[in-house]
Amino acid sequence: MAGKSKILFIGGTGYIGKFIVEASAKAGHDTYVLVTESTFSNPTKVKLIDTFKSFGVTFLHGDLYDHESLVKAIKQVDVVISIVGHAVLADQVNIIAAIKEAGNVKRFFPSEFGNDVDRLHTVEPAKTIFNTKIQIRRAVEAEGIPFTYVANFYCADFFLPNLAQPGPVIGPSAGPPKDKVIILGDGNAKAVFNKEEDFATYTIKAVDDPKALNKILYIKPPHNIITLNELVSL
Repeated sequence: MAGKSKILFIGGTGYIGKFIVEASAKAGHDTYVLVTESTFSNPTKVKLIDTFKSFGVTFLHGDLYDHESLVKAIKQVDVVISIVGHAVLADQVNIIAAIKEAGNVKRFFPSEFGNDVDRLHTVEPAKTIFNTKIQIRRAVEAEGIPFTYVANFYCADFFLPNLAQPGPVIGPSAGPPKDKVIILGDGNAKAVFNKEEDFATYTIKAVDDPKALNKILYIKPPHNIITLNELVSL
């Protein structure tokens, strides 16, 4: 039986990335994270870097905009998982080019980790973000790169603390609204909220699963599907 794939993470020190990197290391994969020199001097990343080191993660120096460093890093692994942020989604074309040149990658996971962008109608500002993800999907497919797209929908620990309310403060540090709850539409549209640790685990399980090759991995356990009205009434 073949050993577990070696995995390179690009954007692995971000909010979602840290969960998937941890899941990879704990599952026994040789786990690599591409980092710039400035990452190690960033005070907001010091604790995370130390945590990754304790898991046995290997750091490779490189940059999304340095083709040579990307190719060098990619040649050391079997699978590339991108979790880059919204601001640089379009620049994943650099990763695609490096994967093509390296010629050894058996699976690429572009930065998705949300909704299935090919099957969703949205308005701005999400529309622009989703359109960029669609363009990256088509670029991956046009180059014939083996892929898996992960549709984990909404991050539970990110959106649920404030009942998925729009506003300047969201995320794990946000508390529930104090005065009112904004209900969009009739509040009965279904949404899927998955724990970050859970969809990270499923993502890593898909790495060596042939059933996930060139497919979309949908993570939507029945008990994780809820309406905003149901959420507010809890």
